[in-house]
Amino acid sequence: MCTSVLQIANDGTHVFSRTMDWNSLQANPVFVPREYHWQTDYDNRLFQNKYGILGTGRKRQFEFDISDGINECGLSVQKLTFSHGAKLNQKLNSGNVGLAPFEFPFYLLGKYESIREIIADIGNIQLMSGENAVRPYENPHLHYAVTDRSGQLLILEPDQSPMKLIMNNYGVVTNAANFEKQAAKLADYLNMRDDLAVQKQVPQRISSESFAGKKVPSSSYTPTGRFLRAVYYRERTDIPRNEEENFVSSWHILNSVVVPKSKKYQANYTVYRAAFCLETRRYFFESYNNLLPIEIILSDELLLTKEAKIYEIKDKLVLE
Repeated sequence: MCTSVLQIANDGTHVFSRTMDWNSLQANPVFVPREYHWQTDYDNRLFQNKYGILGTGRKRQFEFDISDGINECGLSVQKLTFSHGAKLNQKLNSGNVGLAPFEFPFYLLGKYESIREIIADIGNIQLMSGENAVRPYENPHLHYAVTDRSGQLLILEPDQSPMKLIMNNYGVVTNAANFEKQAAKLADYLNMRDDLAVQKQVPQRISSESFAGKKVPSSSYTPTGRFLRAVYYRERTDIPRNEEENFVSSWHILNSVVVPKSKKYQANYTVYRAAFCLETRRYFFESYNNLLPIEIILSDELLLTKEAKIYEIKDKLVLE
């Protein structure tokens, strides 16, 4: 589970927000400096990141496992579960980079400035199965949402090699293995723009803004249910004027897809939600039990820091 939402304000600021739905909180806000050295779990290959990173994740033995983050160039990456859609590689092709699925966001954020650069290089990256790794790992089914200041939203799906690239003009990503089939269901709820497919970025409105005779999305927490609901409310919400309104609007859209803790009926719930402004590199994080988001900025001053930092958060009720 998980839901990602991209919104663009009238002043051009982009806010990329998400819910993280899991069975427990296992991540914290983290900062990783420029020139950070790390090794892959698959084959111990050594890398040195080019860019500083701010996001949500946890420290592993030789790298950071980043669930979502932004780098100093405004590139933002989020990983989401993929409904058993991943097909990981057993053999690494000569000259290619082999990564564990959980290392992929960290690799992208540390190396690339833009979606354009990622697309140009994606054929040289393989996500590897963990059975024969130097440090064996389980094989999580993940796919990835990537955006930058161009306003494009790219989905990377490892159901083939090289990975499938999907330009998503709807502004929302969830966990369904067949994105095209999921998106086709929007016709029951919105009168879609005729020119949506040729847009060069996610538009502020994807419909004609006429809802007459259309259905209202259900309250389902399935991947498609959350996708339809998030797109629908994104479409009906006032377009934010600026960055401040964009953060507030994005947080309220996420309210429609937050999964409450209900262990009797399902293992996963929204353990945290996060939002990133691509222009100012502001980051908001709120854990399930804390009703007061914390803010961290990937500032020029922070980027001069040489050491990685894990921000300890209190996952309990905090009101001030």
